[in-house]
Amino acid sequence: MKENKIGLVALTALVFSAMVGAGIFSLPQNMAEVAGVNAVLVGWLITGVGILLLAGCFLQLSRAKPELDGGIYIYAREGFGELAGFLSAWGYWLCATIGVVGYLVVAFAALGAFVDTPTFTLFGQGNTLMAFICESIILWAVHLIIVKGIKQASFINLLGTIAKVIPLLLFIGFAYAYFDPNVFKANQSHVSVQTDFIDQVKNTMLITLWVFTGIEGAAVLSARAKNRKDIGLATVIGVVAALILYIAITMLSFGIMNQSTIAQLSNPSMAGIMAMMSGTTGKVIISAGLIVSVLASYLSWIIYAAEVPNSAAKYGAFPNVFKKQNHNGASIASLTLTSLTVQLCLVLILFTGESYNTLVLVSTSMILVPYFLVAAYMVKVAFAQKLSVPIKIMGLGASVYGLWLVYAAGLNTLALSLILYIPGTLLFMYSRKQFKLNQHA
Repeated sequence: MKENKIGLVALTALVFSAMVGAGIFSLPQNMAEVAGVNAVLVGWLITGVGILLLAGCFLQLSRAKPELDGGIYIYAREGFGELAGFLSAWGYWLCATIGVVGYLVVAFAALGAFVDTPTFTLFGQGNTLMAFICESIILWAVHLIIVKGIKQASFINLLGTIAKVIPLLLFIGFAYAYFDPNVFKANQSHVSVQTDFIDQVKNTMLITLWVFTGIEGAAVLSARAKNRKDIGLATVIGVVAALILYIAITMLSFGIMNQSTIAQLSNPSMAGIMAMMSGTTGKVIISAGLIVSVLASYLSWIIYAAEVPNSAAKYGAFPNVFKKQNHNGASIASLTLTSLTVQLCLVLILFTGESYNTLVLVSTSMILVPYFLVAAYMVKVAFAQKLSVPIKIMGLGASVYGLWLVYAAGLNTLALSLILYIPGTLLFMYSRKQFKLNQHA
């Protein structure tokens, strides 16, 4: 299976591509809609510190527990038992699966901006019949690509990652040239959002968390890494690169337009800002970059989503059928379950007319518990192995960040995630019964 192993560059690209997907192209509008410049700065400060601490947890756990494969699932299981491990795997799988539906929807919404007219709607917000048909074709095409092997799929993702970075750097270059300090200062003193400062900061939290989901990608694929030392390194490199891009794009935008104007832009808002700076050509480049970006991220997330049930099945948290792999190293049952779930969600989108933003909320709510459990496990390992004080502080800091995210998400988001965890417990009970029967056989 050595030929199917993934190297550092491809691992880093998977982490980076999973994080830098659709969200980055809508960041200016998403942030301006809920918070002023100063609150956004504080929000990014909290997120930057918190996400780097979380990345550090993945790095240190890959070194302190090199024998553990599966990342999100296995860390929760080792730290807090079988049920915690399953709930972490279930929540992460749902996050990944629902998230990829959002990527397909927003890709065709971007296409709709090119082909739709006031009198003719072909793709709309990615929820029309034609969008559904095209999304389904891409879904099953990617399914077949991954069936042929994770390494081949990761190479395609690497090419897509390179392609998506070009328009992002182009935007930053133009935004830097057009940045007006007076506009930025005016946005600091005139905040169009009528909520308390702390509420503005809290309202940025799910947005900033959403654009960082994918941080765990290298850990999830740890069993497929050529070199185990690459797992933590790929995570840190991907996170730092993404953080620099996110902050640059968000803050530079506030020096180009008034906050209220940015908040009213249609998404992808980067395209609207680029159009003001460079005309229609720039808008087309950004929109095309969005399409490439979300399709590359979609590939990353499908790989992650299919990997989690496969890893968890080896320990009896998912039914036995999910641990079987074909000669290319792909888990057909796990991949098929994921693809069928995405297809079902696309059907629901078609009939309900829901859009990308709704999917983002649902998807992000499912990742809160898994991230907190990773940080909490780091704390346990740090004290059990008597690791250095900085590592202990890092684990504690990441745990506090995880609790802050739960608080910032609010009761409605927590209630939503709890509802989605309920059916998972039934699957867990069946899987554990099957696992115990096999052990006694």
